[in-house]
Amino acid sequence: MPALVSSTGAQHARILGIGAYRPGRIVPNSEIVDAIDSTDEWIQQRSGIRERRWATDGETVQVMAVGAARQALERSGIDARQIDAVVVATVSHYLQTPALATTVAHELGTDQAAAFDISAACAGFCHGVALASDLVRGGSAHHVLVIGVERLSEQTDPTDRGSAFIFADGAGAAVVGPSDVPGIGPVAWGSDGEHADLIRSRDDWRDVLASDAPRMPHLVMQGNAVFRWASFTMAKVGLAALDRAGITADELDCFVPHQANMRITDAMARAMKLPATVAIARDIAEQGNTSAASIPLALDRMYAEGTAHSGDLALLIAFGAGLAYAAQVVVLP
Repeated sequence: MPALVSSTGAQHARILGIGAYRPGRIVPNSEIVDAIDSTDEWIQQRSGIRERRWATDGETVQVMAVGAARQALERSGIDARQIDAVVVATVSHYLQTPALATTVAHELGTDQAAAFDISAACAGFCHGVALASDLVRGGSAHHVLVIGVERLSEQTDPTDRGSAFIFADGAGAAVVGPSDVPGIGPVAWGSDGEHADLIRSRDDWRDVLASDAPRMPHLVMQGNAVFRWASFTMAKVGLAALDRAGITADELDCFVPHQANMRITDAMARAMKLPATVAIARDIAEQGNTSAASIPLALDRMYAEGTAHSGDLALLIAFGAGLAYAAQVVVLP
C-alpha cells in the first residue's frame, strides 16, 4: 500500500492585520429605557454600556463582513487573491446554506479559497483564530481571513429588561499568516453544555413558522447566572491560556475579553490578578455586545486610543452561548 504524503506548513503563525466595521446608527440608552422601564444610570451600572451601534437597513452581515475584511487585508498588506481560506464566525446569517463565507470570499475576489462559517456565538472569533493558526501551521492554507460579524439588533426583544440594552451590530476581521516566531499561542477552549440554556434563542424556528404570528426568534439570557459563571470560570481559562503560552500575567500588555459586560471584564481581571500595567479593552461602553465581532472591534479601538501597539502581548478570551469558550495569547500586529 503506498504511503500518503502529509502536508506541512509554516512553523509558526501570527495575526498580520486587524479590521473593523462599525454601523452608522448610534443608539444611546435614552432610546432603550422606556420600553424596559429603566434608566440610563441603571443600564450603565449593570453593564457599563452608554450607547451601542445598530445596523441600518443597508448594513447587512455581508456588507459589514466585507468592510471589516477589506480593512484587515489593507492593514496586513495581503491581497485578497492570497487568501486560501475564509472563516466567518456568526449567528446572524439567516440562510441555512450557503455559508456567508462563500459569498464574502467571492465579493473580496478570492473565489478559490476554502470558505465556511462557524457557530460558536460570542466565542466564535477566538475559535476562528485557533483554526486559522492550525491551518497555516498544518499546511492547509498560507493565509487565512477570519471574520466575526453579527447583526443582533434583529434578534433582540426591545421589551426584555434583561437583554434589550446589551446586544449590538458590527464586524471585525483578522488576517492570519506564517511567522518566523510564535505569534499565536496554544488555544484553551471548551464548552459547558450543561448550562447551555443560560444564553439561547428563545424559539425553535419550526415553532416560529408554525405560530399564528411568525417573528424573529429573540435571544434570551439569564444574566445573573452568566455573570457568576463567566467571572470565575473564564478567569481559569484565561490563566490556562497564559500557562500554555508560557506567559505570566506580569508579561501581558493587553487584556482583550469578549465585550459582554463591563462588570464581568473587571471580575475576570481581578480573579487573574492582572497588574495595573495591563491595558484592558472596554469597547462595550460605546459599541455594546457584538458577540463574535466584539474582540476585533475592541482591539481596533485600543489601537485608535493608543492603548495597544504592534508587538504587544495580548490575552484574547471569549465565551457565549453553548456555553462555548476559547482563549489564546497573541502578538498584536
